[in-house]
Amino acid sequence: SRDKTLVIKAASSADTATSTSQLAQLASITVLSVDTGDLTVIERLAGTGLITDATTNPLFVSQAGQNNDPVYSAFVDEAVAYARERESGDAAVVLAIERLAVNLGKAIVKLVPGYVSTEVDPRLSWDFEGSLTRARHIIQMYEEAGVGKDRVLIKLAGTWEGIKCCEVLQKEGVNCNITVVFGFAQAVAAAQAGATLISPFPGRVLDWAKRATGQESWEPSTDPGVVEVTRMYNYFKKYGHDTIVMPASWRPSRPDHPVDEILALAGTDRMTIPPNLLDILAQSDEPVPRQLSPEAAAAACSEEEVCGGQMDEKTYRFMMNADACATEKMAEGLRAFIKDTDTLETVIRAHPGWSS
Repeated sequence: SRDKTLVIKAASSADTATSTSQLAQLASITVLSVDTGDLTVIERLAGTGLITDATTNPLFVSQAGQNNDPVYSAFVDEAVAYARERESGDAAVVLAIERLAVNLGKAIVKLVPGYVSTEVDPRLSWDFEGSLTRARHIIQMYEEAGVGKDRVLIKLAGTWEGIKCCEVLQKEGVNCNITVVFGFAQAVAAAQAGATLISPFPGRVLDWAKRATGQESWEPSTDPGVVEVTRMYNYFKKYGHDTIVMPASWRPSRPDHPVDEILALAGTDRMTIPPNLLDILAQSDEPVPRQLSPEAAAAACSEEEVCGGQMDEKTYRFMMNADACATEKMAEGLRAFIKDTDTLETVIRAHPGWSS
């Protein structure tokens, strides 16, 4: 099985989490990942034994690129020197950005026992060949550094091109994480392509629903993000997909209840959670009943199998067009990640190492 059950505490107040805390209860039924690029936080959390993985994204890499901390500065310096030796012009800048992401990932791998996720440049989300080339090079850089591809998740957007790239990589033994997932079509296409893992964003689905309906508060079980992720989970279990469902990006279903969505999805395969929400879970001893389980999921799913188990491009695009939330939120999410990458590119271009 891809999942492991571990016992955990978390940062600051989570360092003193009891065995009956919500955090410990959740960790007994769902594998937990920390959603941060802060190495100090990752080390503290991983040291407790409960956090197995770490996820990064272009924002975290961009923050590392702009961090004046000597550790992060060294990552940037090495990335620029590495790229300068091998490429010139724009190609060197692109390589430096990739190298920085790998440098951050190499440091994280030393702190966690499981996966580290490294994202392909989101500006290539509609470029199949470009994404494939970059993903293979990221894996090559990890392997040259002594990090096996079994420790790395290549993050690709849930576009058709990203999913098709994932399909090729998975056949090459490269594990992929399909991210910015907001809709059923993305989830099913990713699972049918053999993705190791998907990252749906329940909180951002809720954001969209609030704007669309004007409703500000939801019971956690009817929160549209929770409903969408549950639908994906149930479908995967019914039709025998091994793809892990790892939700990320959380919002309060009800005002002043920041961990509503997390608790409503307790029992899903994995979750990636930011440190502040891990803290909140550590401070409570309220019960955490299991909401999702493989045994109940298949019976709960009433969906017919999509395209007989092999979705084609026209069906994916038709289903996405019919899903306003998925279409709009994926575009919005990718715009944000692209903006972060553009910011990082500006920082890298200004680095003095290019002229030294």
